[in-house]
Amino acid sequence: MAATMKKAAAEDVNVTFEDQQKINKFARNTSRITELKEEIEDKKKQLQNLQDACDDIMMLDDDSLLIPYQIGDVFISHPQDETQEMLEEAKQNLQEEIGALESRVESIQRVLSDLKVQLYSKFGNNINLEADDN
Repeated sequence: MAATMKKAAAEDVNVTFEDQQKINKFARNTSRITELKEEIEDKKKQLQNLQDACDDIMMLDDDSLLIPYQIGDVFISHPQDETQEMLEEAKQNLQEEIGALESRVESIQRVLSDLKVQLYSKFGNNINLEADDN
C-alpha cells in the first residue's frame, strides 16, 4: 500500500496557470458543443414540422382555400401557393442555420481534440477528458 502511495505521489504533476486555462477552455467548449447539439436537434424538429406542413398542403384538393400562416404571434391567411413558397423559404433558412451550427460544432471539436492532445500529453491518466454518457 505504501508503495502505491509513493507511486501515485511520484505521478503528481504540477498544474500551471496555462494548464488550468487549457482545462477551463476545454470545459467551456465541451459545454458549448452540448448546447449547440441541442439547438441543432431543435432546428431539425422545426424543419421536420415545416416539411410535414408542406406535405399536408400539397395533399389539399382545393387550391382556393386560404391557409393560415403564423408570422410572429399572428396568423395571416394566404393562398396555397403563397403559403407553400413561404414554407419552402422557411425550410431553406432553417437548413442554412443547421449547416452553420454544424460547422461551428466541427470547429469546436477540432479545438477540443487539440486541447485533449496537449492535456493528455502532460497529465496522462491523471486527467479524464472523456464525456460521461449519463
